[in-house]
Amino acid sequence: MTTLRFTPDHEWLRLEASGEVTVGVTDYAQEALGDVVYVQLPELGRHEQGAEVAVLESVKAASNIVMPLAGEVTEVNPALVDSPELVNQSPLADGWFFRIRLDDAAVLDTLMDQAGYEAYLSARA
Repeated sequence: MTTLRFTPDHEWLRLEASGEVTVGVTDYAQEALGDVVYVQLPELGRHEQGAEVAVLESVKAASNIVMPLAGEVTEVNPALVDSPELVNQSPLADGWFFRIRLDDAAVLDTLMDQAGYEAYLSARA
């Protein structure tokens, strides 16, 4: 089973075999946003942790996606440009946003695991 890590901003991160990390938004986030109608993907290259790198627009609101950890964006998901609804249909698979090469892969361990994220959501309810 693939181990996911989560941020308080409702992003998920998955370490790939290549050493890169795939980033997307959680099922909770896509459900809260409603039908996604537009995705602006980040530019390739270095970004600092916390920098706004992408925009997600839904029928309810617009939301900024922040760089969860410092590193270099190495790839974006071009399917989201023509099919932003993939974020709603498959947030943990086809609806990913970008891949990054982390400055320090060890920082992944500082993020919440599945149980921690579920506890975080429960505490906010």
